[in-house]
Parts: sequence; structure tokens; C-alpha cells
Amino acid sequence: MAHGDPRRVLRLNERPEPVPGAGEVLLDSEGFGLNYADTMAVRGLYRDAPSVPCVLGYETVGRVIAVGAGADPAFLGQRVVAITRFGGYAQRAVADQRACAVISSDMPLGVALALATQGCTAWYAARVLCPLRKGERVLVHSAAGGVGRMLVQLALDQGCEVYAIAGGPEKCAHLAAMGVQHVIDRKAGDPYAALRTALGGHKLDASFNAVGGSTFKKDMKLLAHGGRLVLYGGAQRGESGLFGTLGFVWRMGLVVPVFLMMGSRSLLGVNMLRIGESRADLLAECLKATVEACREGVLRPHVHGEYPAAELPSALQELASGRTMGKVAVRW
Repeated sequence: MAHGDPRRVLRLNERPEPVPGAGEVLLDSEGFGLNYADTMAVRGLYRDAPSVPCVLGYETVGRVIAVGAGADPAFLGQRVVAITRFGGYAQRAVADQRACAVISSDMPLGVALALATQGCTAWYAARVLCPLRKGERVLVHSAAGGVGRMLVQLALDQGCEVYAIAGGPEKCAHLAAMGVQHVIDRKAGDPYAALRTALGGHKLDASFNAVGGSTFKKDMKLLAHGGRLVLYGGAQRGESGLFGTLGFVWRMGLVVPVFLMMGSRSLLGVNMLRIGESRADLLAECLKATVEACREGVLRPHVHGEYPAAELPSALQELASGRTMGKVAVRW
């Protein structure tokens, strides 16, 4: 196995059925979700991914058919959405019971999957790490994506003034229909020129950035005193290997901590894998909160589409292309 084009390197293989360990549950999966990190892992750009050959995937939806030692037997037979530390691209998958949330039998597959990795990332970023306040000016990059749309919804729910950057008129129209006050099409010209015009001399209170690279420095310059920059992705990274990494870091530039203090600005990073490893209780809190927020209508996931498992490579290609909006799901 190798990294590269999903159509060349992905294979559907038979593997032994996993056995749930202590505190884990085994799911009979209906399907699984795709995340941008998956597209990077397939290309060899995601350092946390296991060595190939491996089973990727951060989330699944299905019925619990077995529980490990110490896991709550009440989960048996329940339909749950679960966050997996890889291994989600499987008909049978294991998950920590703390990373599972019971869902209704009628919740659509794609909606449920959107509440897992993407929903928890947005919730942790905008409700736990960087709680938003009414009236704050908030920038969301990749605002029509899975995490971006939910960050937009959480910001609007808090009464914030939202500045959303997306690519293309269809995505921008979608965001405007959601109630975003300032929608910026990055394909229509310099998005930062449009952003500065929309700000009208004001500064940002918060920026949620999934792009990194050169956008990082530009966001930092636009932060107000007391402003926060939340970095949760690196979509601008291009090439693999050492030179790709160095180029990406070079474009982001150097941060001097004392200047953050003097300007009363904060730089915050989000990696939900690390949260799951060290704070499973916090991951559980976020997952349950996203499911409840969906029930209450605060989070309204948009599903780009559901693909059959045989079309997984094409689904990953579509996600990597930047043409999707919201969640991309795969059904067995």
C-alpha cells in the first residue's frame, strides 16, 4: 500500500472482526463520514494517521452489537453516532463508549455523522475553547464546509456579526440564505480586501481558520485587542514531505509570544484527536452537546451527499476538490 490518488491506493478488503476492549463498544455500521483530514491522510500529509496499510475514518453510525469489559450494557441494541480514532471505514467498528451518543432511529445518516468530528470540532472551538459573545465580529474561513457551517450557526446563535469566506457563488448564496451578514467569495478577488471593506475600519474579535499558511498572518493583523485566532486545519498545505512542511510553516511566519501578550491577543489550536486521547470526558461532553443542539435546531447540518461504499475514492476526490458543502457520507 502507498499514499496518493484515492482511486489508486484505496482497496476494499476483508479483515478480522474487531473485538471491543475495556470500555469500548462494537458497532454494526450503517455508514461513515468523510473529513478533510482523511483526504490529507490518503495523500500522506496527516502525521497522526497510522502507517499504511490501515483503516481510516473518524466516525460511524450504527447499532451496538457488543460491549467490552466495563462498558455500559445499556448501549446494546442502541443506535449511536460514534467517534473513532481511525478504523471508521468498516462495517464493524469499535469506539470508546464515551465517544458515543445515542440518536433516534429516524435521524438521517449524513446528519448524524456531521455531528461527530465536524460538530465536535465546531462546538469545542466556539463554545469551550473560544466562547463567543453577542455582538462580536467573527470571521469563519471555509464557511460552507462541514465545520465552517456549524461555526457559522453557533456564531449566529450567539448574536455575532459573521464574516464568512467561501469559494464560488453557490456557496456564498447558501451562506447568505443562512443569515450571514457578510459573505465573501474568495474566487471573486482578494478576500482580504473585501473583508477590510466589510469591517469598515473595525477589527475582528475572533477568527476560525482551517486554512493556515499565508492566511494566518493576515488574520493576526486584523485581530482586535482581546481577539482570538482559532486554528483548526491546514488546507493551504500543498506538497508532502519535508519541503512541503517547511513551505507551509514559512508562509505562516513567526509568532513572538510577548507580542501576543502586549496586544492582548490569543492564538488557539484545535486537534480533536488529542482531546479524545487526553480528555475523553470533554469529547463526550461535546458530542452529546452537538446531538442536543441538533435536536433543538441550533445546529442544522447540511449533507452534500451519501455515496455507496464502492464509490469511496470518488467521494474523497470530491471532498478534496473543495466543491462540497457540508457533510459527505458513505453508506454500506
